Amino acid sequence: MFCLNSENRFLVYRKSCDMRKSFDGLCGLVRNELLRDPTSGDVFLFLNKRRTQVKLLHWEEGGLVLYYKRLEKGTFSLPQGKDNSYISWAELVLMIEGLQVNQMVQKPRFRLKKTT
Repeated sequence: MFCLNSENRFLVYRKSCDMRKSFDGLCGLVRNELLRDPTSGDVFLFLNKRRTQVKLLHWEEGGLVLYYKRLEKGTFSLPQGKDNSYISWAELVLMIEGLQVNQMVQKPRFRLKKTT
């Protein structure tokens, strides 16, 4: 439970999403629009048109998890990027916390290559 961290990959669906969609509807968007497998372990982010609500769809061992946040004031700002692109854990946290960085520079860090 609550297993999101920097080891996950976060893919942003950059079109607006109907927030009435639940597990099956969001899985349909992942399969048909993003051309990805919802059970891959990636985290998929969806925003409504006004960018006041965000849903994160994630497969964990045993089933799908849906995280949902609705802002009472303000909007979410997506990090700059191309359509349906991955963002980092740091960018996700900044977005959820309402922090906007005008210029972000990622300093190099050593990372082990993942084996699949």
